[in-house]
Amino acid sequence: MADTMIIGRNAVMEALKSDREIEKLIVAKGAEGSIRKITGMAKEKKIPIHYSDKSALDRVAEGKNHQGVAAWVSQYRYCQVEDILDRAAERGEEPLLILLDGLEDPHNLGAIMRTAECCGAHGIVIPKRRAAGLTETVAKASAGAIEHMLCAKVANIGQTIDKLKTQGIWVAACDMDGQIYSRQNLTGKLALVIGGEGAGISRLVREKCDFTVSIPMKGKITSLNASCAAAILMYEVVRQRDGQALR
Repeated sequence: MADTMIIGRNAVMEALKSDREIEKLIVAKGAEGSIRKITGMAKEKKIPIHYSDKSALDRVAEGKNHQGVAAWVSQYRYCQVEDILDRAAERGEEPLLILLDGLEDPHNLGAIMRTAECCGAHGIVIPKRRAAGLTETVAKASAGAIEHMLCAKVANIGQTIDKLKTQGIWVAACDMDGQIYSRQNLTGKLALVIGGEGAGISRLVREKCDFTVSIPMKGKITSLNASCAAAILMYEVVRQRDGQALR
């Protein structure tokens, strides 16, 4: 059993009462009693709840007495979006944020964190639901970048975009129907929005973005892996900013 898992009703309930960052709950189907209070607290905190057969939960808990519930907690702390903006201000740089809309593969998240750290981005923003969180898999894929890259977890990416706009930050969506990325001005205060592996950026989030950029596809496959697309766009921002600084 991983040391990031809490099992048992009392232990999980106390974790919900505290400030521990909980990634998700696993609840046995048909569980009664205090489980209802636990799931109610989780719903109030917008923590994802996954229901499974008792036998599956037995395997996850490695035979220990889970009492019908287990919680995955993060070993890594999240920050606030304001902390990311503060980091940019401390460096005397225009903010560069990477917003991930529904990215579920932890390897992709780790790879994006690694590139973001290497290119000087100030932080990553992920949603609380239906998205990868900061786990050991992400840490390994990030090659240590998780220790340095700020990551904020928000209830709603669309609302976060609205708040960023009030602070003069332009928001660019990465999608197939946009302007070729190298022809778009990506200098200044910027947030790049990268969609999930399957559906991409949701319609509501895309509509809130100021503009859309695309990466030309020359082969028979029509899309790139999310972490690859993010890397191309992040380094285009670096290229344009460095070019601007040299002028």
